[in-house]
Amino acid sequence: NWNPWINSNWLTVALLKEKDETKRLQAVGKIMKSLDVFIDSYPRDGGCDEGPGYWNRAGASLFDCLELLYRATDGEITIYNEPLIGEIGRYIYRAHVADEYFINFADASAKVTLESDLAYRYGKRIGDENLSGFGAYFAARQQQQGRTFWGSIARQLPAIFNFAELTTAESKQPLLRDVWMEGNQVMAARSKQGSTEGLYLAAQGGHNAESHNHNDVGNFIVYLNGLPMIIDVGVETYTRKTFSAQRYEIWTMQSTYHNLPTINAIMQQEGREFAAKDVRYTMDDDFAQLQLDIAEAYPPAAKINKWTRTLRFNRDGEIIISDEFDLKRKTKDIELTLMTGCKVTANKPGKIRLDYIDKNSDEPPASLHVFFDAEKLTPKFETIPINDNHLKAVWGDKITRLLLQANS
Repeated sequence: NWNPWINSNWLTVALLKEKDETKRLQAVGKIMKSLDVFIDSYPRDGGCDEGPGYWNRAGASLFDCLELLYRATDGEITIYNEPLIGEIGRYIYRAHVADEYFINFADASAKVTLESDLAYRYGKRIGDENLSGFGAYFAARQQQQGRTFWGSIARQLPAIFNFAELTTAESKQPLLRDVWMEGNQVMAARSKQGSTEGLYLAAQGGHNAESHNHNDVGNFIVYLNGLPMIIDVGVETYTRKTFSAQRYEIWTMQSTYHNLPTINAIMQQEGREFAAKDVRYTMDDDFAQLQLDIAEAYPPAAKINKWTRTLRFNRDGEIIISDEFDLKRKTKDIELTLMTGCKVTANKPGKIRLDYIDKNSDEPPASLHVFFDAEKLTPKFETIPINDNHLKAVWGDKITRLLLQANS
C-alpha cells in the first residue's frame, strides 16, 4: 500500500505546486510507471493479501491517483474500464462479513472503518452498484456515529462536494452468498445471498510470506447471524518488534493461536515455501467447500507427510471441518486450536457451546454448537487476557483459546 499511498500525495503536489511543465510531466510519468508496478502485482481477481483494513490505503489510494489523473486531464487519462481496476474495487465488499465486520486474515482487524465516500465514488466510476451502495451504507452508519469527514484533506475535499449525493444515495450491504478469490486462495460462504442470518464461513490457503503475514495457512473464521463466533484474533498495536526479525515471537502471528493444528509441538513456519498445496474450491446451491493440503506449511520437524483439511459449508445449517493426515511417525501430540471471544460452555462429552456476549441483553443473540469425537479428542480451555487497546476495541477484555487434544 505504500506505493499508491505515497504516489497519491506526490501526484497531488506535482499537479498543484510544480510550475515547470517539463518537470511536472516527468513527475506524472514516473508516478504512472510506479502505479503500473503496483497494479501488475495484483491477482486478476483483485484480492488484497494485506486484508480489508489496508484496502483504504491500497486499492483506495490507487483510486485517489486514478481520480487525480482523470480530473487533471478532463478524462483523457482513464483506465476505469480495465477489468482489474474494477476487481480491486470489488474486493472490499467481497471481504465483508456483516455490518462493521470483515474477513481479517493476516494483520487485518475484524472491524474496519471504511472510507465510505471513496468507496461510493469508486463504485460510480466502475459502474458497480454494489460498491457504490456499500459506500452509501457505511456513510449512513458513520453519520449515526457522529463521523462525517476524516482522513487526509485530499479525501475530505471531494467528500464535502459529494456529501449531498452520498447521503441520499441508495445504500446496501451486498452480502455475497459465495466468494472465491483464487489469487490469494480465500473463500467465503453464507447461508443465503443478501442476508446476515445463519452461518458464515471464510477460509484461506495461500502461503506464509504474504504482506503483513501471519503463519495461518488453512485458517478459518465462523460467524452466526453476523456475529463472530470462531475468530481470527488479528494483530496488536504495531511496535518495533512487529516489523523485525522477532515478528513471529509475537503470539498473534503464530499458527498455534489460529484455528489450526499443532503437531509434535511444532507450529507453521514463515516463508514463501511454507504454503498450501492441492487447493480445490467447489460450490453449488447446497454447499461450498475448500480442500487443501497444509502439510508443507509446517517445517520438517513436524514429521508430516500429508495433512488434508476440508472445510465444508452446508447451507442447511452446519459447517464441517475435517482433517485427514499421514505422519512420518506415530504421535498423540496433536492439538487443534479454536479461538473465540464467546462464552464457552462444555457440559456434555463431544459438545461445546459458544454464546456471543451482549452486555445489553440477558440472552445471547447467537449460540454456536461445536461437536467433536470425544473418544479421539479432549477439550482444554485457556483464557487469554487482552491488554492491548487495538485488540480490546474488537474483542473486549479477554478471549478463549479452545484446544482439542488428541487422545491417541
